[in-house]
Amino acid sequence: MTDKKVLITGAAGYIASQVLPTFRERYETVLLDITDRDRQGRRVEGVAIVDLIDADRSKYAGYFEGVDAVVHLGHKPRSGQPLDHFFDEKCNVEMAYNVFRAAYEAGVERVAMASSNHAADWYEHALIHRRKMEMLDSSTLPLSDNFYGWAKATYEHMGFLFACGMPGFQDESGRESHASGIAGARKMGVVMVRIGAPRELDVSLYAGDAAHYKRDLGAYISPRDLTQLFTRAIEAPDIENEHGIPWQVVYGISDNTRAFWSLANAREVLGYEPEDDSEVKYADDIRGFLFGEGTSARPGRLGPV
Repeated sequence: MTDKKVLITGAAGYIASQVLPTFRERYETVLLDITDRDRQGRRVEGVAIVDLIDADRSKYAGYFEGVDAVVHLGHKPRSGQPLDHFFDEKCNVEMAYNVFRAAYEAGVERVAMASSNHAADWYEHALIHRRKMEMLDSSTLPLSDNFYGWAKATYEHMGFLFACGMPGFQDESGRESHASGIAGARKMGVVMVRIGAPRELDVSLYAGDAAHYKRDLGAYISPRDLTQLFTRAIEAPDIENEHGIPWQVVYGISDNTRAFWSLANAREVLGYEPEDDSEVKYADDIRGFLFGEGTSARPGRLGPV
């Protein structure tokens, strides 16, 4: 075990279930969620029940005290029609702000937050699958065509504000500081992880849809690679970008042969060394589904969707 104390939000959730076993062994953990039960109804040991959407941060600020790093995985599910998703995602943006703010005021050095590939999924929908773009870099302007992706892109930009820090937060003129009442105005390290497809790829669920199977093979991330990536995100000693801002946006995928998102800065800055490749892990399924008799697969590592 290291001497780091790590707070994890959404600690009873699906993503947390993949990283928590290693994190419990490696760090002293503080676990927060709105429930202490996982998807199967099993109790997750050590989870404190809090609502991080609540604007009254005094109700949970104490959990952030003495913490070295925060991993924010909490998320409110969407409901209703796509145009109504704004309201739930607005709550998620408010939760992200509360996490950043509570961490900033408690002196936390690093926040690693679950963003999503959907923060920039317009490029995938409009360009990548139409063969107009080969690889998407995390530094490209995030553009999404849905409110889920909009919220994730908003998390990323918000994280940039806390990473900039200034001597204190400023108004839009860049001249007037508004840091009064904020203890220890500073730069806080922020890593935004655009998670891809963190699930087992059951080929039976893709019947007649080879294009989506190819897509998910490119987006796949294994539990051990996901765990390693978040570990590197909170342990990498220097995450400053070329402008001296300790802020990185990285894609969360394994070392996939069919990848269409770049891992360049995850490798270079964080030292991420993924161990898995969906092309190897699912070789037998790929051979039968994409190359078998009667397949609907078209040539190329990706297909139009």
